Amino acid sequence: MADSITPNAISTIIKNPSPDSSSETPQIVVQVVDLKPVGNRFTFNASDGKMKLKATLPSNMSSEINLGNLQNLGLIRILDYTLNVLPKTQEKCLIVTKCEVVTAALKIEVGNDVEEETGIVLKPKHEIGIILKPKQEVVVKSANEILHEQNGNAAPAARMAMTRRVNPLVSLNPYQGNWTIKVRVTNKGTLRSYKNARGEGHVFNVELTDEDGTQIQATMFKEAAEKFYNKFEMGKVYYISRGVLKVANKQFKTVQNDYEMTLNENSEVEEVKGEVTSIPEAKFNFVPIDQLGPYVNGRELVDVIGVVQSVSQSLSIRRKSNNDTIPKRDITIADESKKTVVVSLWNDLATGVGQELLDIADSSPVVAIKSLKVGDFQGVSLSALSRSIVLVNPDLPESKKLSSWYNSEGRGASMDSVGSGAISASPKNGLRSMYSDRVCLTHITSNPSLGENKPEYFSVKACVSYIKPDQAMWYRACKQCNKKVTEVIGSGYWCEACQKNDEECSLRYIMVMKVSDPTGETWFSVFNEQAEKIIGCTADELDKMKQDGNGSSYQLKLKEATWATHLFRVTVKQNEYMNEKRQRIAVGTQSSIDFAAESRFLLEEISKL
Repeated sequence: MADSITPNAISTIIKNPSPDSSSETPQIVVQVVDLKPVGNRFTFNASDGKMKLKATLPSNMSSEINLGNLQNLGLIRILDYTLNVLPKTQEKCLIVTKCEVVTAALKIEVGNDVEEETGIVLKPKHEIGIILKPKQEVVVKSANEILHEQNGNAAPAARMAMTRRVNPLVSLNPYQGNWTIKVRVTNKGTLRSYKNARGEGHVFNVELTDEDGTQIQATMFKEAAEKFYNKFEMGKVYYISRGVLKVANKQFKTVQNDYEMTLNENSEVEEVKGEVTSIPEAKFNFVPIDQLGPYVNGRELVDVIGVVQSVSQSLSIRRKSNNDTIPKRDITIADESKKTVVVSLWNDLATGVGQELLDIADSSPVVAIKSLKVGDFQGVSLSALSRSIVLVNPDLPESKKLSSWYNSEGRGASMDSVGSGAISASPKNGLRSMYSDRVCLTHITSNPSLGENKPEYFSVKACVSYIKPDQAMWYRACKQCNKKVTEVIGSGYWCEACQKNDEECSLRYIMVMKVSDPTGETWFSVFNEQAEKIIGCTADELDKMKQDGNGSSYQLKLKEATWATHLFRVTVKQNEYMNEKRQRIAVGTQSSIDFAAESRFLLEEISKL
């Protein structure tokens, strides 16, 4: 019996948009028209000769297309599908979740002159009708025959899976009814307590990934959180159904998906056992180190990969919120951009994988880290969160490429910190530098509300006009962690962070200075690294000058630092003092004037006038 395009196939699909199971799906043969790749999938127009419908092929058909087994104008038999309606345009889109190739390609597209009752019959070459391309011999079997053979040969667990209708994550939307997804837990948050106007309870979230690499975040509250927290385990695969989808809140989403999922106490979660699965363990979206600038102090988390340059010893840091002591460890990594960045690991990451990195640091391991917060310490810095994942020497193409680069040329290359210096801002590097967000001082001082709700960041070109000689310009610091120490009579200095005494301490700058530009003047708070560059010596050296003789060398050193012009990257915040809010401007990065770069910047600004 010859296979034919199913008459009124598109109408049949529209009338039955979401069959309950594969056994209820009607046998539908359509022609593939306008086949083209989009990401890791292929889209096409499903045609029955009278009507067309936008459609997406399942990801496993990509190999058939690459091998030439399915081409444009070919025929497929649809075994399972979902019909979605796009919320904005109300346009229908067919998501094919399972299909088989009937014919690789026809010579022509089936037109509108087809009789509705009979369809198009594919006839041999010597008969009148549409001629098939002699690409290959096609053994045609019905969908029921193929399913019967697969079910018969499969293991019991696999046969059970075949009867379950699984939807790809890309096909889900808030307007869809019943669905079941098969996903791996690629990230699991901690169980947190909350209390608000609507009540109190527990909450946690997980990141889920399907076999196409599509991700979605699922959140559970109250009873659902307590029910599923122990059930979800990192790396395991689950069937999930009866969840609720909504448009993702951009402030809190951690994956690239327009929707987020909420599971309640009636949702169903079943671990997948005894089945072979191709769902990836983790999915990274790496950001090059020299492209971290736009993410500074933003809500969006980043993934990075780099070669470990150094690993610090573990430090004990005391939290201000609850006075608890937690371990911290800093690692410095570099990538092919020849930029370095410091990553702070906390708690178990500091004592676990952090210690592992310290032990093998001499071998320059590659580390991939997922979900990092980007801060402005030393210009740009990274900090791990409870949901962060750290992989050492991962089996990833990016890891092998980075390791090869480092062994061939990176090891001997000169590396600079991504947050240091006046880096020219451009669309290529994306950095927020001394030449981005440039403002005059009056832009800051004339707007007292700046930084009231959140910190604001600007670049300023100004000169140092005055440094108070009688201010407390430094503090006594621990030589290991740089935290403040207290003098203990007869036993040196006590560091609360390290919980130990030391016979010696170091001095670190923490001072204020007045700066001026053509529009006005104001006070900047300056810390150790930037102050050393401005004054030209360390705090210990300046203290020695102050103690020697009548302090004339001390006064001269401060005088030499004034009326020098610098580029500053500053943070504007609101601090409360004596029940009064005051604007505080702190220097994050400082650099001397690069006259060539400054001239280019000024010419570009003039061209905009």
